[in-house]
Amino acid sequence: MKTTYVWQDGELVVKGSTSKTHDSAYVQPDIQPYKSMIDGRMVTSRSHHRQHLKANNCVEVGNEQMQSRPKQVRDTRVDVLREQLSNMTHSQANQLLAKARDSLRFTHNPHRRR
Repeated sequence: MKTTYVWQDGELVVKGSTSKTHDSAYVQPDIQPYKSMIDGRMVTSRSHHRQHLKANNCVEVGNEQMQSRPKQVRDTRVDVLREQLSNMTHSQANQLLAKARDSLRFTHNPHRRR
């Protein structure tokens, strides 16, 4: 049978011989009583602490539920214009385009005197 060794704390030991597994459960001690900052009453146990927070609509920092926010969609200028044009009638869109063409024609004409 093959024996496997590992380097642990500066020496070679048989692998698995220094297992640090615990067969017992860890029991967390109860909290120390404290005076509530909400209403000044004494909170004496963990269950009383949870009830007190719930009754006063408070959340313990670090234990709150994380909620993912939906990704905000940014409208580009083209999308906004496309949306505006889609709500217009054909004649309204043509009038708008003619007005824009005229505006460009008169403001960007290099031969026009100012």
